[in-house]
This record gives sequence, structure tokens and C-alpha cells, in this order.
Amino acid sequence: MTTHIDINVDVGEGINNEAEIMPFISSCNIACGGHAGDLKSMRHVVQLAKEYSVKIGAHPSFPDKEHFGRKPMEMSCVTLYTSIKNQIKTLVSVLDEEHLQLHHVKPHGALYNMAAVDENIAQIIVEVMKGLMLRAKLYVPYKSVIAKLAIEQGIPILYEAFADRNYTEDLILVPRTASNAVIENEEALFNHVNTMLMSQKVRTVSGVLKEIKADTFCIHGDNPNAVQLITSLTKRLEENGIKVT
Repeated sequence: MTTHIDINVDVGEGINNEAEIMPFISSCNIACGGHAGDLKSMRHVVQLAKEYSVKIGAHPSFPDKEHFGRKPMEMSCVTLYTSIKNQIKTLVSVLDEEHLQLHHVKPHGALYNMAAVDENIAQIIVEVMKGLMLRAKLYVPYKSVIAKLAIEQGIPILYEAFADRNYTEDLILVPRTASNAVIENEEALFNHVNTMLMSQKVRTVSGVLKEIKADTFCIHGDNPNAVQLITSLTKRLEENGIKVT
């Protein structure tokens, strides 16, 4: 029986709700300058994560603050590699100041979505991990291209599922342009997560149950109801004997 769960949240994205979120999560993904964030915000969030013993991950993106990293960008492999590497290195430098280790890397937005299906993009991220000689894990979607490449090349992975997003039958997130993309209801959120936890299946928007594996569950920190959803989910899980850890 499942007795624990890892809940991760994207933070340092300018929402400034991290102090309210940190007590209820077990890992976080810190924006490191691509779509959001700077040294000041990174230091602030790292210190909060340290205070609450939350595992720290880098959240690199296409270098596109204008569109919050949610639109694909045409970039050369070298340019994208350098951008991702520098974003992660910046966060690592902040962690060094606090004598902390980087736990994981989770790409953001369009970079995450493209790496799930595009071998070139996925390979660039894997090469960054190898080049930096990080002992960190890579958060990846189940049955994704990046998961396959990382496993083949010795990069440790954790499968990630989304607590506050709906899925299609192809295990792709429903586009944010759709009205049913984001789960806003507390009961629906708990049921969504509980189904994945207990049966290793996700109920898609068409009502079909599809196999999925998840070692960590994400709630987006920029969700307007993020704090309420996270606190409610944590409470419901604990009532069911499942600890966030």
C-alpha cells in the first residue's frame, strides 16, 4: 500500500507564494532565469526550501521571459545547450552558498513538452546533465522520449505526473487553451491524484483509464488557487494515511 508521496511545485516564478507553499510540499523546481527568476529570487526561494527541508531542483526553460517559456523557440543545439547549462549552473552557485545539493532538474513549459516527444531536444537536456556531471535526477513524463534517452545514457530519472492538469489518451497534457486543461476543484484534484497513486492509471478527459507511473506529482505554483489546492491535497492524503515526503 502507498504510504508516501512526493509533491513538487514550480517556484520562483514571480508569484511570491513560496512561503505559504513550502510547508506542504517535499520538492520544488526553482526558475533559474530562462522564463522567470534571477539571483535574488533564487536566493530567496532556496533559503525557504532549506528552512522547510524541501528538495531543490532546477527549472530551466527556453530563454523566453516574454512568453513565460510556454512557446517553442527555434534555436541551434549549441545555443540551447549553453542556455540550459548556464541556467542550471546559476542555481547551483546559489546552492553552493547555502551548502546545499541540487536534487533534480525539471525542464519548464515548452522545453518540457518538446523533450517528451523530440529526440533532439531531449538529447540536449541529457547532454547538459552529463556535461555538468550532476548527481541530480531528471524529472520526466512516463513513456516519454527524454525518459528513454536518459535511462539509456545512465541519467537517473523520476517519473512525473501532473496533479492539477488533465490528460489526453496519448498521456499528453490538455492544452492550456482548453477550458478543461487545469483542475481547479479540490475534490477533483484529490481523486485525480489518488487514482494515479493507487492504480497507476490516469483518467483522461475522455473518461478512459490509461497506464501511468509517477514518482512525483506536480502542482503548478502559478495556479491562482495553488496554495488552497496544495494544503487541501496534503490534508486529504494524510487523512488517508499517505504522507508527503
